[in-house]
Amino acid sequence: MRRSAGRAALVVATASLLPVLAVAPAAADTHDDKPKGKSGSARKQPAPPTAMSTVGGARLGMAGTQVSLGTGAPVLPKDLTARSWIVADAESGEVLAAHNSHWRLPPASTLKMLFADTLLPKLPKATTHKVSPEELENVGPGSSVVGVKEGGTYSIHDLWLGVFLRSGNDAVHVLAGLNGGMDLTVRDMQSHAEELQALDTQVVSPDGYDAAGQVSSAYDLTLIARSGLQKKDFREYASTVRADFPGEGEIVNTNRLLTGDFGLAPYKGLAGVKNGNTTHAGATFTGVAERNGRVLLVTVMNPESEENNAVYKETERLLDWGFAATGKVTPVGELVPPKSAESGGAGPSQGASASPAAGRPAGAAAAASASAEEPSGGMGTALAIAGGVLVALAGGVFVVNRRWPTHRG
Repeated sequence: MRRSAGRAALVVATASLLPVLAVAPAAADTHDDKPKGKSGSARKQPAPPTAMSTVGGARLGMAGTQVSLGTGAPVLPKDLTARSWIVADAESGEVLAAHNSHWRLPPASTLKMLFADTLLPKLPKATTHKVSPEELENVGPGSSVVGVKEGGTYSIHDLWLGVFLRSGNDAVHVLAGLNGGMDLTVRDMQSHAEELQALDTQVVSPDGYDAAGQVSSAYDLTLIARSGLQKKDFREYASTVRADFPGEGEIVNTNRLLTGDFGLAPYKGLAGVKNGNTTHAGATFTGVAERNGRVLLVTVMNPESEENNAVYKETERLLDWGFAATGKVTPVGELVPPKSAESGGAGPSQGASASPAAGRPAGAAAAASASAEEPSGGMGTALAIAGGVLVALAGGVFVVNRRWPTHRG
């Protein structure tokens, strides 16, 4: 399997819309990553739909695990319990393996990636804003919050830190208010999802709070993350481990593979992206990591395992497998381009904050250097990716060359 540096960027494709899974309103995002359900070895999982979207290739619409192992390829990890997952090359867009990747499921706070990708270009981060009581009155009970106070004055930059680090629904509501309100923000997010051709996604609440009919898929969340990573501010917020927040002091990112909290070691080379957990969604996570110049995206949705940190541990296993399988598997599908890229337009996915063109070798060298300097992994490598490899992806390939993989199946 050959890679071409010219085939980098975000990707997405068309598919027939499936019936939206109805979900009753329930608890909001929490930071508890133990699966919801009765104690014991595992919960009974429902069967995936018999018909799913074929965006990115026919095999991605099939139920079950899709992988084509070549000579010398490692077998997939045995202890994977998620309802849905995907492993993709962030640059070429090749899907290395997938499991029910188009199953429409509640996304929890991973939906905040779409919120950020949609609104970041619209709201200048140096702008300050005094919070009104109305902006916080509809934050759902039990929501994860960063501590935004009525009457407090915050910069847009502060509020985005609250969204990315603490998954703050209060910060989301204030930013949505600055965008014209929750209803308009929902419409903007839905429109952007359609532009990305993330057609499994139905937005009801911008913060990812459980809401009837709100769904996405592992495939769509991976597309959305890849789109967000084209934006400098998105990359920087997603890779920030800790920061000061007005009135709260230091806040720490709830992404445990980035911080190494709660008994987990930081995953070496991880540079974000977003975690979530609600009653209906279970634990969800999308992560991006670099190793030896290769950048992978993994999304895991709702593991049934009762082990602590299951969503992170299954992500680790899939990342390890993906890096070991590089060049030894035949892709089972692809992440496909936004509509505007297919039609030759500039499109909103590029964003005003995309970095200038940069050569991939220099970016890869920066990440490798950071890995050498920080053996434990974590923030050093994450920042190197944010400043190197993925900048090259955004500036050197997506913005300039606009080459996309040939569609399969």
